[in-house]
Parts: sequence; C-alpha cells; structure tokens
Amino acid sequence: MPPSTIGGINLLSESEKRAIYSRYIPTQLLEKYNLPPLTSASGYNLLQFRFANGSTDVEMRLFHKADFPDPILYAHLTDTMNGQIHVLLYILNDPESPRFDVDKMPNGSPTKFGTLQRNLEAEKMSLAAGLAPGQVRRGLRLLGQAVEAFEGFVMELGHDMYFVEPLYYHNAVIFERYGFAYQMGKRLMESIHAGFQPGGDLRAQLDGSNEFRQPDAAMKIRKRSWAIHDGILGEPFTNVTMYKRVGKHAGISTTPDCEW
Repeated sequence: MPPSTIGGINLLSESEKRAIYSRYIPTQLLEKYNLPPLTSASGYNLLQFRFANGSTDVEMRLFHKADFPDPILYAHLTDTMNGQIHVLLYILNDPESPRFDVDKMPNGSPTKFGTLQRNLEAEKMSLAAGLAPGQVRRGLRLLGQAVEAFEGFVMELGHDMYFVEPLYYHNAVIFERYGFAYQMGKRLMESIHAGFQPGGDLRAQLDGSNEFRQPDAAMKIRKRSWAIHDGILGEPFTNVTMYKRVGKHAGISTTPDCEW
C-alpha cells in the first residue's frame, strides 16, 4: 500500500518523495513558465524540499528560474493528529510583479509575514499597490487550478478531505469561495462581519487614523484584512481552521455583499 500521510511519504527515498509531492503542482503553472521535467537535473534544482526522515511535515519551493529570490509556489504541509493532510501555508507568487518587503525589516530580520514584527513602509506600499496582507508579490490567480491539483494528490493518498490554516482574514474568505467549510472559527468570521456593519465596533475603528483604517474598508475584503492586520480586533487573527471535502463545495459565505 502507498503511504497515506506526510510522515509515511517522508520515510521513502528522496526520488520517491519528490515524485509524490510534485503531483500537487498544477500543470498550468509548469506550462506557464515552460519548466523542464521536475525529475530532470535542471528541474531538480528548481524544485526544492525540506522533508527529513521521521518528520511529519514537508516544505516545498518551486522556482521558475534558479537565481530568483522568491518561489512561484511555496507549500508547507503537515499531518493532523489522525493522519489527515493539513496545509499550513500555500503561496503562489507572480515573479514578474513588483516585490514588497513585508516579510523582512530594513535590517533583513524576518517579520514572519507581519505576524512577528511589521515593516510598515513596505506594507503601506503593498496596500497602495492592491496587495493583501502577507503578500510579497501579486498572486498568480491559479488557486482554482491549484485546489484541483491538490485534491487529486489528496485522493491518491486515500483521503476525501483535507484541512487548511488561513493566516489572514482574506485567506479565509477566499477559501470559503472555493468551497471550504470551518472546523473552527466560523463564529469569529461572522462576528467580524457584524462588527463592520453600520454601528459596529470594528466599523467605528475605521477612523482614517492611518492608511490601514480607512472608512471605505468596511465592505471590502482586502481592506478589512489590512485593518485586522493593523490590530482592530484587539488580538491577532488566529484559531481559524477550515476543511474541504474533495469535489464538494460547502456553500458558506460569512461576507455577503462584500467586494474584494
């Protein structure tokens, strides 16, 4: 029987691990950048992994060319306690778009995407350029294809569902729109939406005191996320876990009538 968990895959040889993990890379991404076969010598250098024997998680970075600073795809997966697949982070970067250093301070120290410390000047430029919190570059708009490829990978491992951890508010909303449901955090999402309605406590904090708290953020997902990143909840956006049943759309929306 083939392995059904990240921990099980990580016990295999490196070539076997690479072959299995490369299956969740959407083919549209490979075609877009005309990448060589990922099992070839040149492809080997573009597809980088951290997947130690005995580990129950894997980090994957796929680059469109070897000397580029950011991957076009970054994924960090782990096993849940009962052996399900849990996506901790999944990022698609457009390498042709401008870079904003929201992930590091001017001295080079990491911000952990603004959760540890914040490079405010980079964040202001990112906001003005139309990006959401945590984005160092514009996305590739391939999430639909990525979800489809990932579900094929999950099914090959013998599962019919998987979990994701939205790092920011806007991530959770995007996952809703691709058919995900909440394991936990739905009440928080609903209370956030209520707080941005007229008379709500969050809407009152959109006072124009800085770039992240403009009044027009009340009914815009991206700008809401920036305001939440700026601390209007009074606490970090955490404790939200979502799941997706393969091939099924949960039909959940906690942000009715909101624009992106």
